[in-house]
Amino acid sequence: MDTLSQIKSYLKQHQLISPGETVVVGVSGGPDSVALLDILRRLAGRRRLQLHVAHLHHGLRGADADADAQFVISLAEKWGLPYTVERVDLPAIARGERLALEEAARRVRYVFLARVAREQGARTIAVGHHAGDQAETILMHLLRGAGPAGLRGMLPATPLADYRLLPTTPPITPALRLIRPLLEITRAQVLAYCAERGLTYRVDRSNRDTSYFRNQLRHEVLPYLAEINPQISARLCNLGAVLRADYEILERSAARAAERLLVTASAETIAFDLAQWREQPLAIRRALIRQAAYRLRRTLRDVNFVHIENAIHVAQHGETGAEATLPRGLVLRVGYQRLTIADVNALHLPPERPWLAPGAEIAVQIPGKTPLPSGWTLSAEILTAWELEEIITNPDPLTAWLDAETLGAPPRLRTRQPGERFAPHGMRGHTMALSDFLINVKFPARWRDYLPLLAVDRELLWVVGLRLSASSLVRPQTKQVVRLQCRHD
Repeated sequence: MDTLSQIKSYLKQHQLISPGETVVVGVSGGPDSVALLDILRRLAGRRRLQLHVAHLHHGLRGADADADAQFVISLAEKWGLPYTVERVDLPAIARGERLALEEAARRVRYVFLARVAREQGARTIAVGHHAGDQAETILMHLLRGAGPAGLRGMLPATPLADYRLLPTTPPITPALRLIRPLLEITRAQVLAYCAERGLTYRVDRSNRDTSYFRNQLRHEVLPYLAEINPQISARLCNLGAVLRADYEILERSAARAAERLLVTASAETIAFDLAQWREQPLAIRRALIRQAAYRLRRTLRDVNFVHIENAIHVAQHGETGAEATLPRGLVLRVGYQRLTIADVNALHLPPERPWLAPGAEIAVQIPGKTPLPSGWTLSAEILTAWELEEIITNPDPLTAWLDAETLGAPPRLRTRQPGERFAPHGMRGHTMALSDFLINVKFPARWRDYLPLLAVDRELLWVVGLRLSASSLVRPQTKQVVRLQCRHD
């Protein structure tokens, strides 16, 4: 099959271009983009395509880059195609955004192409990445420790909104796609096509500069690996193809699991049912964390193995309040019943228990029901008969039995105060700083100011959901009991 037929088949297989649409073609002037433009031009008539040439001058390489821009203009005019050619100061942008030059170039180029597409009313941008670029990309991701999403390599079509661009980039419509029609074509095929068609092109000498990571892979690492296996580039591309298919199955399985496990989903937080998450196969647990990170940070490019494995370990074995760091300011937190992935600065008090605003104080009705914030109620009953065994084996942390005589003055529910001390049961009446107690039981620091405390005057009787004081315990000689229960309406 000749190159043109191979690309036509590829376009059809992946449904990359629809008849009658406008396609913005990124043209650098090199052989890949010139071949791509010629191929699309040959297909345009039958498919009624409207092509628009786009070229970005990065403000680098002086006269060579000027000549590249003029070459693209001349080519577009020769073939009667409309074009947009612009210039930016890439070094200044890279400094301002604190990005490496390679990464800044990628982002700025895609921002430019997105704007041109918007101006032209196009939903498709075509670029000239070929199989050699794919092999380099997969190897680069492998060396950086990417998971299956990264090892898929570049996709035939990708929503441009999924890319991490610049903070000032206007919102990109999800319908705008970046397509790669040459992704299964080797560089040798590209050069042979240009020779066969008599196409001239520009050669970017900076592509030989091995101080750039991709160039080092292209000119040093891959040639060395080719000495061991001459088919290394093809093998890497095959790896990407296999993982793309496998990843689709994993994504669908993870999506079905997420439907069952998802408790909360917002722009800042995604939470799963902790017990059910822990029952999932390892691949699904990894995928759910990875998907949550991508959902909260849509422009995140990779979540590496170390991040995922550390998060998996913390989520599987960590106690309440345990945390694991994820990229781009995200954190995984283990709650009482939830596993939460959220912005590191988000408070997100777990809804499985009651909370009070810092400084709040509420009189408790005994007997009776005391309304609490967020639909919670504290119910109080006075009991003259009870089973001590039932009290000792109580499994509910939000239910407490207290010796009624310890209440004395009407108790109040409030939040902690500076320098407060507590005599938790199990310490033989010894007191300790409340802050030390909360540290010892690993209660998350960010929640401590919101924790309800049952107190009579300055004495703490119940740190709600955590521990009773030694003085309030029900004993065999206790005459009357007060049962407190926190319930959500």
